[in-house]
Amino acid sequence: MNKRIALKIMFLLLGTLLIFHLLIFTEQIPYDKVWAGKLNSVEEMKAFEAFSILINLFMILILSIKYKLLESGKRNKVIDILIWIFVVFFALNTIGNLFAKNLIELFLGSFLTLVCSILCFIIVKKENSKQINR
Repeated sequence: MNKRIALKIMFLLLGTLLIFHLLIFTEQIPYDKVWAGKLNSVEEMKAFEAFSILINLFMILILSIKYKLLESGKRNKVIDILIWIFVVFFALNTIGNLFAKNLIELFLGSFLTLVCSILCFIIVKKENSKQINR
């Protein structure tokens, strides 16, 4: 899979996650069904969801910059480091989702965060300067 396709899939996934977090924030989705069932109040949920929304917007911004860099053939170490942080973040989030009480969060959340971790890895990995012909 090439980096541009991985980026487009990430935009789709992050956009969907952003809508999901907005639905939780506006209480269209009950907060006791997310965050592994650990939230105790609406105020706590609002804080967690506001943070999640900001993180999602930040990731979309960084990945948009990466997409533009790919289009221009340029590299930026800071952007690449941030995307490596996303790889780790999604991997750790996958582990956290494995402890969810809600089966949808357990299976779907774990799957999505694992896919996001792999996609971010594809986006940020260095290209081999030599292709091996077999």
